[in-house]
Amino acid sequence: MGIICRIYNGIKNRITSLYYRSVLRNMGRSSVIISPLHLDGKENISIGDNVLVQYKTWLAARPLTGSDKCELKIGNGTVIGHFNHIYATQSIVIEENVLTADKVYISDNIHGYGDITVPILRQPVEQRGSVVIGSGSWLGENVCVIGASIGKNCVIGANSVVTRDIPDYCVAVGAPAKIIKKFNRNTGKWEKISL
Repeated sequence: MGIICRIYNGIKNRITSLYYRSVLRNMGRSSVIISPLHLDGKENISIGDNVLVQYKTWLAARPLTGSDKCELKIGNGTVIGHFNHIYATQSIVIEENVLTADKVYISDNIHGYGDITVPILRQPVEQRGSVVIGSGSWLGENVCVIGASIGKNCVIGANSVVTRDIPDYCVAVGAPAKIIKKFNRNTGKWEKISL
């Protein structure tokens, strides 16, 4: 029975990959999207080679804030966890070999809430900064990234909320996320940061 299931899943993955190649801006070789929750703005989504997008992830790239350009790019070798929600209204770039755990939220926008006489649901979406997740980084379970960038080879601890840029080679945790370790190139070691 196991062999039959593997053959069936292999055929199903090939068929769905062909479909995604026809509707996304780009769908790289050997990339797989497993049963997405939703795909919005397919024509603005680019996926590199050997990317795995796990079960029930929502990918979106729609210019809801009036931007001329809207893009969501996922680089080669990246693995996106289950139930992620990645929503670009201008630009989110996830570079190569990034790993996200389950239930990660990445956005370059927020719901407006400035007018207290109007329900937040009825207020316009507001643009925040473009988001870049640097190559080789790892985002833990339930991480939120909102209008900020993360450098290369960073670790963002579970349940952290990133609202300010994190430089390369850092470990950051908390809400809001604060850097607790940096890689020291002179010593070749990860060193704690005094808070």
